[in-house]
Amino acid sequence: MTDLEKSESISIAASPEQVYAVVSDVTRTGEWSPICKSCWWDEGAGPQVGAWFTGRNETPEQTWETRSQVVAATAGREFAWEVNNGWVYWGYTLEPEGGGTRLTESWKFLPAGISGFHEIFGEQAEAEIEKRRLAAESGIPATLAAIKAIVEKG
Repeated sequence: MTDLEKSESISIAASPEQVYAVVSDVTRTGEWSPICKSCWWDEGAGPQVGAWFTGRNETPEQTWETRSQVVAATAGREFAWEVNNGWVYWGYTLEPEGGGTRLTESWKFLPAGISGFHEIFGEQAEAEIEKRRLAAESGIPATLAAIKAIVEKG
């Protein structure tokens, strides 16, 4: 099996607090994600640990929704969530860098997700996992570039 973990960083000319305000607003995800076209918080929820949100994903082959729970939310430092009760981890870490921020996006396909994909997809599980890995591999740099453009534009 190929490595099911990926992270990449970009420098953004804005403070960690400004960048965090953008990346922690999941309702804006459709502005920068190549696959996740929209997200919405459960009623009364927001960017805090334990909060839940739904994401709507679209590829040419399919459209699907996921449920995610925030697992880290430290203003100006880190925002992260797990999809489908611990199947996949997505997160952002923010570090001051010069007068701006070094934003790192991370993705990891977790053991529960691997098991879950095998239950759902059977013999096609490895191919489906590989699709997700390739999407993260190409999507993370595209996402970071889009976030940088959004934040720096103001």
